[in-house]
Amino acid sequence: MSLPATLENPLVRFFDYMIRERGLSRHTESNYRQQLQACAEFLVRSEVTHWQDVDSAWVRQIASQAKRDKLKPGSIALRLSALRSFFDFMVRDGAMGANPAKGVAAPKQGRTLPKNLDVDEIDQLLSVNDDDPLSIRDRAMMELMYGAGLRLSELIGLNLRDVAVRKGDIRVIGKGDKERVVPFTGKAQEWLVNWLKVRNQLLKGPEEALFISKLGNRISPRSVQKRMAEWGQKQAVSSHINPHKLRHSFATHMLESSGDLRAVQELLGHADLSTTQVYTHLDFQHLAKVYDAAHPRARKRKGE
Repeated sequence: MSLPATLENPLVRFFDYMIRERGLSRHTESNYRQQLQACAEFLVRSEVTHWQDVDSAWVRQIASQAKRDKLKPGSIALRLSALRSFFDFMVRDGAMGANPAKGVAAPKQGRTLPKNLDVDEIDQLLSVNDDDPLSIRDRAMMELMYGAGLRLSELIGLNLRDVAVRKGDIRVIGKGDKERVVPFTGKAQEWLVNWLKVRNQLLKGPEEALFISKLGNRISPRSVQKRMAEWGQKQAVSSHINPHKLRHSFATHMLESSGDLRAVQELLGHADLSTTQVYTHLDFQHLAKVYDAAHPRARKRKGE
């Protein structure tokens, strides 16, 4: 649909400004053009031909129409974000007195969770038996992330003094500098011992970090992400491997096995129980079994 000059020309000036002065990427520009074109076409169909006539009610109508067009919440949020940026430009340019999109909230987006690995996939991923120091380090990191449910930032932040190997617990500094102690046993404990035996082979000087790179300093988040993705490919795991997926798998498997939401909350270091409820997902069959077994009014009488 061709737009009247009163709608088209301000858009041309906006993109010229954003590209030349703000360094807008071509990808973002393409997305914003698509969203603002859709907004302008809606206004034309509604017989609005000047951006200055758009108030917050019109912005809400634009969002409502996007919802009727079955756009996902993320796409509606992007449309509103493009409108806010455009109207900010119009205010800055003196063409409008206020931004009508400022007070219009985007629809809530459901939290997207990664698909967790099942136990067989975990076994497949963690059957790394190479004996070079980097491979031993990588398996120790993966075993520890899955064995203790650590965040990536928590893993790379670990120092030697934070780990009590024989006792089987780790002092972790989580979000908001909150400290917690988490247990680790079994394979995680075994492979951490293996790593500590070869760690000195990578040292170049004093370094307190538990996990170090081949250069001898604290390993970076990007390196951990890259190495885990590579191991996923080497071990022929069907889904992409990343640190968060190992933490999510830990949480899911722990909750499915124990049903103890509070304990899993503590292990994950969540301040709010609702975060754990969203982060983990029990299938309905498991929930139904727990309910039938635990609720007094749900138990079937003998003989029924």
